[in-house]
Amino acid sequence: MILQRYIGINMIQGWLLVMAVLGAVFFLIGFTQELERTNSEYTTLAAARYSLLILPNQLVSLAPVIALLGSIVALAGLDRHNELTVISCTGFPPGKLLQAITLPTLLLMGSLWICLEYVTPQLQQRAEQDRQLLREGDGGWIPGGVWSTDGKRYIHLLRMTEDNTPGFISLFSFDDTGQLQQALRADTAEVSEDRSWLFQDVREKVLEDGRLVTRNHRELDIPNLWSSSELPTLALNHDSMNLSILHQYSQYLASNGQPYDRFLNRFWQNLLMPLTVWAMVLLATPLSASVTAGRDRSYGVNIGIGAIVGILFYLGSQIIFSLGQLLNWSIPLVALLPTLVILACALMLLRRMRW
Repeated sequence: MILQRYIGINMIQGWLLVMAVLGAVFFLIGFTQELERTNSEYTTLAAARYSLLILPNQLVSLAPVIALLGSIVALAGLDRHNELTVISCTGFPPGKLLQAITLPTLLLMGSLWICLEYVTPQLQQRAEQDRQLLREGDGGWIPGGVWSTDGKRYIHLLRMTEDNTPGFISLFSFDDTGQLQQALRADTAEVSEDRSWLFQDVREKVLEDGRLVTRNHRELDIPNLWSSSELPTLALNHDSMNLSILHQYSQYLASNGQPYDRFLNRFWQNLLMPLTVWAMVLLATPLSASVTAGRDRSYGVNIGIGAIVGILFYLGSQIIFSLGQLLNWSIPLVALLPTLVILACALMLLRRMRW
């Protein structure tokens, strides 16, 4: 039990070390980029705060690489000082080694799921709102606006206040021949959970007998638009949405005939990310925990191998996603396939590991 705890603590320390190094690198890169956008309101301190708030989301997206490199740092460090050799000579079986590694990995996997749903998207959203408020004032303008369509209707949203009230809304409806039938412009709208919007201060143009007739409405109910839970994330990249919103929004896009592959694929990638982390930890074990690895390879070589594997994993994931779209593969299968490849390699190397 003492040896298992010792190995587990070293694993956690390795992850934290790699996370700190990558966090410092990404913070400096992001902060340097933000310094070019500072003004009298969006100061250097505000830029640093923004870079710090978006950092957790960046680190979570790098969780598989952090798990891989951190595990290699921990286990290769133990092997470099012959600690793994001593542990092996005490009769410590490989099964207990895997158990010692798995316990902290399960803790890391659970923490990832919590962060993906409740922590990092909210921090990213807060950071974007604060930056927008400081750089553009309290108008809540969305740069370029947000567009959506269900095939015959096109809606454009230009403003989102701090309390998530949409404003400066345009909606255009077309018939089967592509002719404009209705054009709406509303100052604001009240959003219901059933996706219906109550447009307020509406100016409507409707095609009647070949002529556009203008009408004004104090209120006008429009069904099947964005839900209130999706509104805060509309101006964000899909990489910054939490799991539940990604799933809901992809289903909404699919029901309206809009492209939804990117959002559904990101949902499955994020949902399966903790499993990918587990596979990466298993892969790192035979790469660095062999009791003769200290004599066969240097510590730096182990780190280099881990970095190469991380890069190959990222490139392979992108290639598999592109192939999946081209060949119409199942999106869950496309998201799971890179993890299965890593897991298969890990199991094969574990069987050949010298312990």
